[in-house]
Amino acid sequence: MSTPRHFAPLARLLHWLMALMILAMLFIGAGMVASVSARHEWLLQLHKPLGIAILALVIVRLVVRFSTRQPSLPADLPKWQVLAANASHVLLYALMLGLPLLGWGMISAAGDPVMLSATVRLPSILAPNAETFALLRQAHAYLAYLLFLTVLVHLAAALFHAWVRRDEVLDSMLRGKG
Repeated sequence: MSTPRHFAPLARLLHWLMALMILAMLFIGAGMVASVSARHEWLLQLHKPLGIAILALVIVRLVVRFSTRQPSLPADLPKWQVLAANASHVLLYALMLGLPLLGWGMISAAGDPVMLSATVRLPSILAPNAETFALLRQAHAYLAYLLFLTVLVHLAAALFHAWVRRDEVLDSMLRGKG
């Protein structure tokens, strides 16, 4: 069986949907950090369910990734770039899993409910504890910055493949079967 030239349609859909959701989360998070107004609460109520949706979708995405064949990187790609690509994907998946879990734990440690809507409440995953809350809040912030940086590097790599190398790496995530 030959290696596919493009990612599976569901993998592409999840990739682009999650890309939009993650960018939204990063901007919402930046708005929450920068705001001390009543707007902060509105952003927080948007941030929580979006984070849980990302957590659920990354699990689906991992199942799709491990159950479908992926296009290969170009054979002439230097080894360090192959290693960097693989490491950045592992880091992206770890952050997509870890940040929502940290956020959920942080809100739990604050003693606040994790409300997905007016009627849907998630169970606490940690007991209320001020020190744990402070630690998780700091970790959540630093890892969000790391996610932002990793997304920028991922975007730069995609543009490098499209504009400099002119290979099919970006195309494999943009187009259908071919």
